[in-house]
Amino acid sequence: MAQTNSKTASRSRGSTSRSGSTNNRANSGNSRGSVPFGEGVGKAMWDKGISYRALAEQTGLSAGYLNHLVHGNRPVPSNDVIESISKAIGKRPTEFREYRIRRISEALRRKPDQVDRLYKELVR
Repeated sequence: MAQTNSKTASRSRGSTSRSGSTNNRANSGNSRGSVPFGEGVGKAMWDKGISYRALAEQTGLSAGYLNHLVHGNRPVPSNDVIESISKAIGKRPTEFREYRIRRISEALRRKPDQVDRLYKELVR
């Protein structure tokens, strides 16, 4: 019987990582949907074997700060920082839900007539 690498096997089953989050894309949306920032960054780091120190070197941010972002202990950073982290982990910033929400908000500021229509459609 062939042995499997436990790290690889656990990823393919969508098991729980050390941080307690589930490594299963289906839990946060489909492959075309967005994912929460911290969860998405953590999953990309796990999948690519990127350490906090390595990501810190690539982005100019501290490893501790990145760890706090991944675990939700700090607010989601500015879009510029999301873009920097995204580039370093090989993701598009638009894959992160918070980035999309901010972009939608920016677009709505330019089209105030849409605000009332969307509010009625989505919130009421």
